[in-house]
Amino acid sequence: QVHLVESGGGLVESGGSLRLSCSASGLTFDDYAIGWFRQAPGKEREGFSCIGGTDTVANYAVSVEGRFTVSRDNAENTVYLQMNDLKPDDTGVYYCAAEWDVVVKSSCSSPDYWGQGTQVTVSS
Repeated sequence: QVHLVESGGGLVESGGSLRLSCSASGLTFDDYAIGWFRQAPGKEREGFSCIGGTDTVANYAVSVEGRFTVSRDNAENTVYLQMNDLKPDDTGVYYCAAEWDVVVKSSCSSPDYWGQGTQVTVSS
């Protein structure tokens, strides 16, 4: 059974930093791209980053580019999300999700598995 577990969320002041982790089990980790998504209160869930199964560089939405950095350690089955210069608009539940990334390059648009989410709250 596949499990994705996010951790590292919390309350931080505007301008602060947090590092989230997404740990996976039950799958061949480097066969899967990992996407990061977030859902703010009253808003739809949005994807903002995707890193391929064997990639070292992620792509980012404009809203987070330059402030957020994703990295992955396939030996540890973990993807990290470093978030700097956080803003109140970054508040929400953050999810990681895994999408099959073999043969056809994943865009993280239709994940196969989801984590349970972790809350990030940025105070002004």
